This record gives sequence, C-alpha cells and structure tokens, in this order.
Amino acid sequence: MKTASKTPQRKSIKADTNPVRMLVAMLIAALIIFSGYSPGAATSAGKVVTYPVPAGEASSSDYQVQVVDQKVETYMARVLDPPFAGKRWDYGGSYSFANFDMSGSVVVRITSKRSLRNVVIRPQSYSIKPTLVNDNTLTLTLDRPLKISVEPDGRKGPLLLFANPIETDSYEAGDKNVVYFGPGVHKPEKIVLESNQILYLAGGAVVKAEVLVKGANIRICGRGILDGSDWQWRKGPVGNLIAIRNSSDVEINGITLRGSSHWTIVPKNSKRITVRNVKLCNSRVQNDDGINPCNSQDVLITDCFIRSDDDCIALKGLDFSAENSNVERITVENSTLWCDRARIFLLGHESRAAFMRNITFRNLDIIHFTMTPFLLEPGEDMRLENITIENIRMHGEGQREFIRLRPVVNQYMRNKVPGFIRNVLFKNITLDGQPGDYLVQLEGADTEHNVQDITFENVSIAGAKLKKESKQMRIGKHTENLRFKY
Repeated sequence: MKTASKTPQRKSIKADTNPVRMLVAMLIAALIIFSGYSPGAATSAGKVVTYPVPAGEASSSDYQVQVVDQKVETYMARVLDPPFAGKRWDYGGSYSFANFDMSGSVVVRITSKRSLRNVVIRPQSYSIKPTLVNDNTLTLTLDRPLKISVEPDGRKGPLLLFANPIETDSYEAGDKNVVYFGPGVHKPEKIVLESNQILYLAGGAVVKAEVLVKGANIRICGRGILDGSDWQWRKGPVGNLIAIRNSSDVEINGITLRGSSHWTIVPKNSKRITVRNVKLCNSRVQNDDGINPCNSQDVLITDCFIRSDDDCIALKGLDFSAENSNVERITVENSTLWCDRARIFLLGHESRAAFMRNITFRNLDIIHFTMTPFLLEPGEDMRLENITIENIRMHGEGQREFIRLRPVVNQYMRNKVPGFIRNVLFKNITLDGQPGDYLVQLEGADTEHNVQDITFENVSIAGAKLKKESKQMRIGKHTENLRFKY
C-alpha cells in the first residue's frame, strides 16, 4: 500500500558565498521579476490530476472539458432503459459526467455542440458565474473541489462535473488485502469483500460488477467507476450495486457509481458506515434508490452527489430481530441531490423496526425533484422521532407537494397498523424556483398514532415565510404541538 509521503525534516543550509553563483542567482531573480514568471505559479493557480478514458469505453460527444489546459475525459450515463423507455416520464435523455482532482483555484473550459448561452450552474448556492467565450464555449472558476451540474437546457443532457480533492492514498496490484483494478474496462461481475479488505478502483478504471460486503473494517475507494449498466432491471448478480450485509466499519470513498440495476448502496443490519465523496449517476431504471440504510446504525453520508430515478435516500426497517434492528443515528450532509421520479427522502414505508430515530439532514442542495421531497410515513407501530432537517436549499419546478408527515398502512407492511411521528424540526429551508402548490401536509392516523411536536423554523417558499395560516399548510386531525418560528 502506498500512502502520501511525509514532509521531510528541514536541514540547515549555509549561505552560498561563491561570487559567480551569486551573480547568476541575481540575474535569474531579475528575470523572474520582470517577466512575471513564477516557479510556483502552477501551485498557486491550482493543481489538477486527470485520468484517461479506457479503451472500450465510449466518451461523451456532447461536451469537451479542459482544466488548466489538461483534457478531462467525459463519460455517458443512460436514462430510461427498457422497459421504461417511451413511458410518460421524460428525464431529458442521456447525460454526461466527468471527474478530475484539484487543489487551489482552477479555471474550467467547457465546449459543447449545443448553445451554452443560457446555461445554469447548479447548485446555484455556489454562486458560480460562467463566462461565455462564444455560443458553444464557456469558462468557470472553481476555488475548491465541488460537484456541479452544468445545464444548458435544464434536465436535458447536462454535464455533471465532479471536482474531487487530490487523492492522498493509493494502492497497487499485489498489495496485501487489496482487490485492485487499474485503468481499463474490467468485467468481474461479482466482487465479494470480507474483513480487512480494500477494493481499489484506480482513476481510468471502469469495473462492471456488483459488490457484496460482509465483514468488518472494509474500504472501497479510488477515482474509478463501478458500473451496473450491463444488467437489466433487478437482474444484477448481487442485487445491489454495493450490498453491505451484517457489517461494521465500512467506508466508500471517492468512486463514481453508474447505472445501478436496483437499489444502489444498501447497508443492511450494519453499523458505522461512511459514504464520502461518492457520485451516483443513475436513472437508467426504476427502483435505483441512491442510498438505503436498512436496520442500520451510525451511517454518515457526506460530500456526495446523487442522481436517481427512485428515492435518493430511503431509510427502511426491513427486518425485526432480537438484536438492534433500529434505524438510528443517520446523517446526510454537505451533498447535492437530484431525483427524477420519486422522493428525495423517504422515511418509513418499510417499518419493521421499533425505532427510526436521531436522523439529521443538513446543508443540502436539492436541484431537481418530482414527488414529495420529504415524505415521512411510518407504519407497523414504528416510532419515527428526533428528526432534524436544516440548512436546505431547493429548486422547485412547480411541484404539488413539499412535505408530508403522516402515519400510514401501505402494501409494504406486514403488521397492518400505522406508526408514530414525534419531534421533527425543519429549520432554515428555502424553496425557490417556479410557481407551484408546494403543500405541507400533516395528519395523524388516529388518537394513538398521531403527529406531534413539529417545528418549522425559518422555512420559506418563494420568499414567503411558512406560517400556520400559509396557503401551503394542510393540517389534519390527530396533530399536536405545531410550532412556527420566523
């Protein structure tokens, strides 16, 4: 295993008193000053690392990307494979994505066959202002690693541009306990990881496989692509692109996931799971949920970009056992989310757990959504409680519903009774964009299975603070202790 080298210790250096060398040094210094050249300019202007596209992998013909005069390879992601093609949904067609690593500040140059005159850079909270060079070329500056959607025409064929931090750890073929894939297209189909193993996908690698994780202290990392798009809907060899089963201390870091055939990252009966700087390029099939913690605890999802057809994040209680089957201490933060058909967050439809609690969603940009982005519908006597949703920025496109809190009984439940909702905070949330209803619906199922202790603090829709009397509010029966702060 290779890691970043340590900073060497400084050595004492005596001044050079040789008159010839001193004269040469003075002449070089004068040349530097008057020419404007700086030997550290490449560092101060930003460092960039790019990766090749492997033979056999088709590049995107829609966009060409350069960063600090280095070519960045662009890839394609499909949408709506059969049997979903031609249905009533329109996701805007296939789209492009690209990865590179950077530090410092860099200038990105993007060229397209399409007009870029009306391009929008999302999330808009980053305040990135592109400079139009001509109708088909623009430049933009990134002062830190970010994940952005470059949209000439909304959802229609955008470029998802993923600027990663410089990779500090790397591995080589033959390293102990490392399953290594170097640059190129690989087709192992099924990869099984057990305790103390590392799966490394190098930049420029496209690995066509699904991964089963079962054990402790396991890492999946690199700058490569894990690709599920060879399999038809729900026919992959594992069942999820990354299935984490009865495991602990698992980290997924830096990779890109494309074209999952079913739920994408699924920790089940697992604990201490970290998903960091992971990019999901989905929407090829339905039921391709982004990340679904099931009966798991202590899950951190941070610095990610998720585009999916189905729910971006769904918390589920699929099993009920004598051991801890709760879904608890789940954090989603510092990420950008895009859902083409379903919900951004779904909590509770599969509710076979005593508790779903201590959940935090914070500092998120929701750039596209369709159905209710915050859907909390517990059943089976599950207690959904202690939920914090804060510092969320949303782009609306005229949707009917914004928030729904409602205990229910549905087709996914075995025990046909509703659940409970307790202590939910919505704080510092803005929903802007196109006009729409954006309803906020709260309703208990009965006197026992009610909704209570709900706070809306500094929540605004189209610039107006949400209040109890707001036109968007729909407050039904069996709802107690609602608070509005603004």
